Amino acid sequence: MEDLMSQFTFLSNQALHDKTFDPSNIEDLMKLFEIEAYRSWASMELEFNNEVEDAETAMEEAEQELNSAMESAMEEFTRFTEGLEKEAMDEYYSLVNVGEASRRMGKTMEKVAYVASKKYVEGALNSATNSMKSAWKGISSHKVHPS
Repeated sequence: MEDLMSQFTFLSNQALHDKTFDPSNIEDLMKLFEIEAYRSWASMELEFNNEVEDAETAMEEAEQELNSAMESAMEEFTRFTEGLEKEAMDEYYSLVNVGEASRRMGKTMEKVAYVASKKYVEGALNSATNSMKSAWKGISSHKVHPS
């Protein structure tokens, strides 16, 4: 483009000083300017298209990285929730086992209390029976107890 400008300056000076100057020379130069302008435009468009492709590639790579990060985060979240769920189920079963053991212990204590109260009632009945027998013996022998 600089060469064309210097040639245009040369032809302009020649046109000013030379009365026999042919204007078709400037027309030819103007066609060369036009061709150079189209080449520049095509080069800029090609560069622009390359930049667009590079930007699209960068966006796709960023999207893939984001998707990968999201998948990793979701996998970690899934593992975390599964771990929490397992811990919760372990705690639940532990509490169920403690409850069942407490229920069995309560039933055993109920049986022990029943047997103890039955023995107590039997002992009280035996004591009352013995007291009554002793009292009947005393009445039948006509002895009075000193108290």
